[in-house]
Amino acid sequence: MRAVWLQEFGGPEVLVPGEAPDPRPGPGQVVIEVAAIGIPFVETQVRSGVAPVPLPRLPIIPGNGVGGTIVEVGPDADPALQGRRVVTSLGGSGGYAERVAVDIGGLITVPPELDITDAVALLADGRTAMGLIRAAAPRPGEWVLVESAAGGLGSLLVQLLSNAGAQVVAVASSQRKLDLAAELGAKVTADYTRDGWGDRVREAVGEAGVRIVLDGVGGAIGRTAFELLAPRGRFVMFGAASGAPTHATVAEVFQRGIVLVTIGQFFDSPADIKAMAEAAIAEAAAGRLRPVIGQTFPLERAGDAHAAIEARTTLGKTLLIP
Repeated sequence: MRAVWLQEFGGPEVLVPGEAPDPRPGPGQVVIEVAAIGIPFVETQVRSGVAPVPLPRLPIIPGNGVGGTIVEVGPDADPALQGRRVVTSLGGSGGYAERVAVDIGGLITVPPELDITDAVALLADGRTAMGLIRAAAPRPGEWVLVESAAGGLGSLLVQLLSNAGAQVVAVASSQRKLDLAAELGAKVTADYTRDGWGDRVREAVGEAGVRIVLDGVGGAIGRTAFELLAPRGRFVMFGAASGAPTHATVAEVFQRGIVLVTIGQFFDSPADIKAMAEAAIAEAAAGRLRPVIGQTFPLERAGDAHAAIEARTTLGKTLLIP
């Protein structure tokens, strides 16, 4: 089968198309013919060797989240699974391929109302968005600032927050992205590549201030967002796309009564992670949540997909299509 290999850490060019053995299902497994593959930002960091997670031993076929149709059922698996449309995570690798073998315990059935590409776009970002909303606990009328608000995750957060009655401040890096965030429900938008964006947000939200910050960027952007937070606000940290986490001293946090929420507090267990993904997919099937798929790339152009994500030129979710 066709696959994409990571032989060494480096730029997008180290993602090299090649061949791999066709997978066979073991006990309690199925083989999925892959229709779409999701690319979270962290996979670009893993590829480059600077991820905030343990790096894999190479070579590997990268890729974690896929969706497609079950074409082969292994021992101890229900034969009725044959032909079912599903999405699943793979434990961190193996996804940039035409077929994958996976344990049945991680399978999520895709409702007939939902396109398989939409379900893949919701798999990782959907569960994270649902976990973030639960952790942040927004109240109707509160101002909530979302960083990278036009990305795969950010575009979901804008919708979920708006559905919950919160007032969303969406920050992103271009007018095109801000227009998308406004379309999805943001009340205030700001381009964080422009000087003084924090002052503009402060003026727009008024005396109530920002009550919640959802920080997936960190660095200078995260620091400005932290400074916008009202006393006793909630600062939810779930990533550092800038390359560095947001810096704040213990004294600052205590003096202002800030509640810090970190990614380890979003989910209670692996079963809870799966349940959050299922909840996001159910919301989309019911028409209450729209995954934004801004661009797709053929499997063999995985390097181009990574380059586009790193250049911040993408909207919404980026998918590979075998």
